[in-house]
Amino acid sequence: MRYLFLLISFSLFAQDANKTVAQVLARMNKVRDYRVETQIKSDIPLIKIMPAKATIYFKQPEKFRMITKGIAILPKKGFTDLTALLRDKSAYNALFTGFEVINGVKSESITLLPTDDSGEIVLAKIWVDPSADVILKSQITSRTNGTVLSTYVYGAEKAFGLPSEMNITVDVKKFKIPKGVVVDINRTAVAPVNTRKTGQIHLLLSNYVINQGIEDKFFKE
Repeated sequence: MRYLFLLISFSLFAQDANKTVAQVLARMNKVRDYRVETQIKSDIPLIKIMPAKATIYFKQPEKFRMITKGIAILPKKGFTDLTALLRDKSAYNALFTGFEVINGVKSESITLLPTDDSGEIVLAKIWVDPSADVILKSQITSRTNGTVLSTYVYGAEKAFGLPSEMNITVDVKKFKIPKGVVVDINRTAVAPVNTRKTGQIHLLLSNYVINQGIEDKFFKE
């Protein structure tokens, strides 16, 4: 009887989690494409990099490109990994894992367990505002990028699930340094004992242009 109760409880949690994910996806799917102006500030240990301005282009299902005159750092596929995973319902099992208050909002914590043990994503978690069907925080652990933790702040484009700010925490050991970025040789020669293991990337997003049609030429290098 005890095992039957646990099985029923697990099934109910899975159903609730799948419903929440479906509602988040419904909001995401309102966006066919967008262009947005972005200001990026990075604080990565042992790397010198100035704030940069960029234009980000996105088009469903997974086309993404960032164009900037300076040097901008973002985790590889950091904008597309989560949406790609959520849209492929066969790629994961969703499980409700509790509640957490984020910036005064009671969010639902959902763990996404990949069905492919050999895939790129090892584990993913999202924290969802159930009243607005938007993701407040996400954590993705992948084989090549380590753990990437992102928090989201919403403004005028909340109805589309598009944030006005993002704060990304990256795993420095796994982080790939882009070409052209200057590494501080003096600091790496005698690295302090308490060198931070994580770096921070802050994005301020503004002037969205949504569902106006973006030509494929924008996604060519």
